[in-house]
Amino acid sequence: MGKLQGKVALVTGSGRGIGRAIALKLASEGARVVVNDLDAEPGDAVAAEIQAMGSDAIAINGSVSEAGFADRFVGAAVEKFGGLDIIVNNAGYTWDSTIQKMTDEQFQAMLDVHLVAPFRILRAAAEPIRIFAKKEAEAGQEVFRKVVNISSIAGLYGNAGQASYSSAKASLVGLTRTLCKEWGRYKVNVNCVAFGLINTRLTQPIEAQQKTIDVAGRDIKVGVQPQMLDAMARMIPLGRGGTPEEAADAVYLFCSPESNYVSGQVLVCGGGLIL
Repeated sequence: MGKLQGKVALVTGSGRGIGRAIALKLASEGARVVVNDLDAEPGDAVAAEIQAMGSDAIAINGSVSEAGFADRFVGAAVEKFGGLDIIVNNAGYTWDSTIQKMTDEQFQAMLDVHLVAPFRILRAAAEPIRIFAKKEAEAGQEVFRKVVNISSIAGLYGNAGQASYSSAKASLVGLTRTLCKEWGRYKVNVNCVAFGLINTRLTQPIEAQQKTIDVAGRDIKVGVQPQMLDAMARMIPLGRGGTPEEAADAVYLFCSPESNYVSGQVLVCGGGLIL
């Protein structure tokens, strides 16, 4: 029996990278998982992977920024699994420019995916959570639920070339601490994990031909200059970037029963990196 046996977890952006690792970690502890990815193929693949582990999962794919997605995502968890215990707002990407070159579209896109989408998902979850919590209280039960919002050290300290991303991630900390106060009466722990350098496709070294990802028809450049990665690695006390699995472990800390009296906190998962 895992520590999350019977729990229902929703993880956005869980078809690849950190999100995939989070979904698999929660499933390994017994959670039933609602997976999501922008693209159907990786989202469906992770759901199948979880099912092959002996747990249960469904995939609700599509952009978290789309109108109506939040209701569809939360509704699927309640309808399919009859519960709503863990929400991890992980989906996101970076679209960088210095401020003089940054367009309104770039700035708004980062707000939409990193701040507006989590807000909408949490708003959609508010009424089901209230109903579940009321029934549990009436039965004399104390059941804790978990929200983990994913921020970044860029949101805590800023980062050159990331005015939009940093602004959205900083605002997510404010949303976290506000919901901690609003949802404490429902026994919901609302916390935030801020990642440092985690090795994913978004932080891979840029080679001769820079790679791109397709986001809503936009070709977004991904990767980091090798010399910058080397410099960051030297700044990290543990000497390297983290793995997606190590990132998932940090999120799991806030999903586990051991965090039942921890709320409104920001945990930096960055190997000791403090900018």
